[in-house]
Amino acid sequence: MVDIEQYIRNITDFPKRGIQFKDITPLLASREATDACVQQFIDLLDNQKVDKVVAIEARGFFFGMLLAQRLNVGFIPIRKPGKLPYKTLKESYDLEYGTDSLEIHEDAIKKGDLVLLHDDVLATGGTAKAACNLIERLGAEVVQCNFLIELEFLNGIRKLPNQNVKSLLKY
Repeated sequence: MVDIEQYIRNITDFPKRGIQFKDITPLLASREATDACVQQFIDLLDNQKVDKVVAIEARGFFFGMLLAQRLNVGFIPIRKPGKLPYKTLKESYDLEYGTDSLEIHEDAIKKGDLVLLHDDVLATGGTAKAACNLIERLGAEVVQCNFLIELEFLNGIRKLPNQNVKSLLKY
């Protein structure tokens, strides 16, 4: 069994002073660690049926695409505004200072689809909540939100009270 936590590098004062960034690039550089993560994510699903994997820009794409491939289902990106070329739905969410938005193609998910939402980190929960809202507005069901890392001290899970949230690592 690969201890994936040993592949997480702490970067002090990035991207700004006082932040300890959890760098996943050493994990991505290791085929064994990447494979172990994908398998652990699959195990978290506990044989739950999934029709689509939806991942949030940009680091969510790394494992989101691999999960879709392993599950033999489609992959759907959720991106920042202006990045998707077709008609989109938009969902805004609050940041510490201001707001931001996410978009999804309006035809990406069908009503009744069972969706696995993936992102690299669950921090304050605003991004994940906005992504869940987009998925549900399209008539799909989020069967699980999974994350490589959950920063528990930021209480992001509180913004996802009705979701099945799973994380491989918690800090």
